[in-house]
Parts: sequence; structure tokens; C-alpha cells
Amino acid sequence: MKNASYYLSDKKCEKCVLGTILIERDAIHQVRDLLSPESFFDDFHKHVYCAILSITDRGERADMVSIMPELSKMGITFNPYDIAVIASNSTFDLVQYACRLSDLEKRRRIYDLGQYLLANGSNEAEDIEDVVQSSNDKLSAIFGSLENHVKTAFDYMKEVYQRVNDNLNSVTIQGTQTGFREIDSKGGFQPTNLIVCAAESSQGKTAFANAIALTAAKTGANIAFYSMEMSGTQLMTRLSAIDSGIPVSVLTNDKLTSEQIQSFDRSVSSLSKLGIYFDDRSTSNIDTILASIRSMAIKHHIQGAIIDYLQILTINKKGSSAEESIAEAARRLKNIAKELNIWILALSQLSRDTANPVPSVNRLRGSGQINEAADITMLIYRPEVYNKRYPAPFESTNPHGTALIDVAKGRNVGVFKFIVGFDATTTKFHELSERPILPFAPQQEEPF
Repeated sequence: MKNASYYLSDKKCEKCVLGTILIERDAIHQVRDLLSPESFFDDFHKHVYCAILSITDRGERADMVSIMPELSKMGITFNPYDIAVIASNSTFDLVQYACRLSDLEKRRRIYDLGQYLLANGSNEAEDIEDVVQSSNDKLSAIFGSLENHVKTAFDYMKEVYQRVNDNLNSVTIQGTQTGFREIDSKGGFQPTNLIVCAAESSQGKTAFANAIALTAAKTGANIAFYSMEMSGTQLMTRLSAIDSGIPVSVLTNDKLTSEQIQSFDRSVSSLSKLGIYFDDRSTSNIDTILASIRSMAIKHHIQGAIIDYLQILTINKKGSSAEESIAEAARRLKNIAKELNIWILALSQLSRDTANPVPSVNRLRGSGQINEAADITMLIYRPEVYNKRYPAPFESTNPHGTALIDVAKGRNVGVFKFIVGFDATTTKFHELSERPILPFAPQQEEPF
């Protein structure tokens, strides 16, 4: 005779959930918080899910191939055909099916609790106080997971109250340091934030990201860097140029002088110890990049990730336009930043405007929804490239070797602008001790 719990299970649903996890990239991350091994009534399905969790915890992806050696390592006897049968089942409604398994698990546990109460209510073998306490503990365990994701207004008001007190005591929120005091004085890059840095081509977006990555890593943060245009070697060459002061062209093509060798050796020693990680797979697929970010968070405990750049990312979504794809990529990057409690810096192109090259968020190439998804949108402008001068209020600033950083959107930090230095030979953005002023009165739209 089958236990009543048997009828509170759904093996077909279990196969569909496991099959979807095995054949679809990142499916496990959609349902991991909903499911435990006990959510699966079938013992073999339970073992398969445990193997999936073990593989995922190592930052790797569980699929039909990787699951079999993991099961063998666990000492589970199985037929490969059984795995193939599971993988032949899938569903487009994964979260809905996972919720059903979670619900059935709770019902089984309630049934077991009912049997416990029935058994102890009909005899006096166990002290009644112990029965009540044990029952309360079991009931709390069944629904305790629901409480972890729900907070009251009071819970969050405590955080707001603490923030106000910190402001009164001049305590700054400590995020990841960027090396630019105008940003760092407002807390740097904060976890869960999507920061978009946009500019026209050749304005230094990647160089600005490199400067932030270098400062962040030197202050102890672990950073993941994803570039669709440069290899890890090329990016490290640029970081070496920034750190050593040796021009990129010299590092790449020339023999170093004895003095340059000493500077380069110091940079090698310093940079080799930094927590900057590259995934050099030649892919622009957003699913692959998101999976890699999750893996970096598990393996290397990254505080932030840099994506270079949004317009190159591809979305596995049939029938979507370029604008829709970019908007979807931005939303998914924001979601993973919130999920993993890290910040993400996504570089973006601006559409060209030869008549007025001063950047604005209206020129974000491909989608105005990028700015909507972003917590912070920064624009870079180097008028030197266009043989122009800065707009007000920086019209008296010498554009040679400088750049304007315009924080055009700043959730919780406001909007502001500031001038930084830029060394084109080493591609280095840096702080200025003082703003360089033109030696003559500026005249609008005239070359300097």
C-alpha cells in the first residue's frame, strides 16, 4: 500500500523541471531559491538535483554530460538512459512548475506533521509540551523560507534611519572606489547599481573603465571584465601603460629603455596581484556573459563587472529589433546586479552628431530604455577630438589633455559634471590638481 505522501507528488513535473535545468543555460538560477532536494519525491530525481547544485556551487554549468560523472562521484548507481529520459522533458513554464513542486513538498511535510500530531495525540508516550514545541518548530520550518524574502516597512525604515544618522555624522557610504573624488565622495560604485558610461567612438570609454577597474582592484575589490573587442592580453597592456606611464605603442612595438624596464617590472609585480578576471571566450551572447558573471561571483567573489559594450551584445530572442535587444540586455544586467549584489558598469555608444558633439542621453545608440534601466548614466566628452571648446560652465577650461565627465542621471547621488585629465599616449584618465585654463578669453565654436 502506497503512503499517502505518494499522492502528494508529481514525477512528470519533477522530470520537466530537471530536464529544463539540464538543457537550458541558467535555468537553475531561476528556480534555485524555490527548490530544495526535498522538493523532489523520487529518490533518483533528488540525487540529480543534488548533483546539479554541487556543479553550480563550483561555478560550472550542469548539463547532460557533466551530471553523469558528478552522480558517479556521489556513489549513485544509474543508467545513462535515465538521464536521457529526464533531459527529454522540458517546459516553458519552469518557475510555475518549480512552484508546484515546492507546494507539494510543503503539503507532504504538513501531512507528516499531521501524522505526528495524530500519533502523539492518541497516547501519552511523549510529554505534551515537547509535542507542542516540536510541532511549532516543524511548522515554522515548513514556511520559514517564505519569511526570508518578505520585509516590513519597519525593517527598511531602520536602514533609512541609519543612513540619515550616518549623514549627520558625515559617514560616507563605502562602495567600490573609482579613483575620481567627485564619484567617490558620493559613495563610489554601490552594489546592485547598473552604471552606464556612454560616449561617441574614440572618446575613451574603455580607457575610463580601465582606470576604474585599476583603482577598484588596487583598493581590494575583485572585478570581472568582459570585452567584445579586446583580449585579456590587450586590456592588461593598457592597464600596464596606465600603471607604468609607458605609452601603449611603446609597450606593444618598441624596445624599452632601462628606466622603462624598471617601471614596467614594478607594474608587473603590482598588477599580477590584482583581482581582475577576464573571460576570453569570443562571445557576445548575453546568456553566456550572465552565466559567467554568476560563476565569477561564486568562484572569485567579485564586487563588480565591466561590459564593453552594450551595442555588441546579442539576445536569444526571435523577432526582436536591435533597440528591443539592447533594452533587454540592459534590463537583464540590472537584474543580475541586484540578484548578486554587485555593481555593473556597461559601456555604450552614442550616436554621432557632427553639428553638436556635446553628449546627451538622448543620443544613447539603439535604445532610450538604456537610460531607464540605469541607476547612473555617465557621458564622456573630449572636445579636443573635435577641435572645439567645452560648453558652459567649463568654457574657460583648456581642452588639451582633459575630458568632461557628465553624470547625467544619478539615482540617489544626483547629477553633476567634472573635469579630469586624459593622457592619450597611455590612455590614462586621472584626477587634476587644478583645472587648466585657456590663456585667452574663449570664443564660442572657434578652434583652440
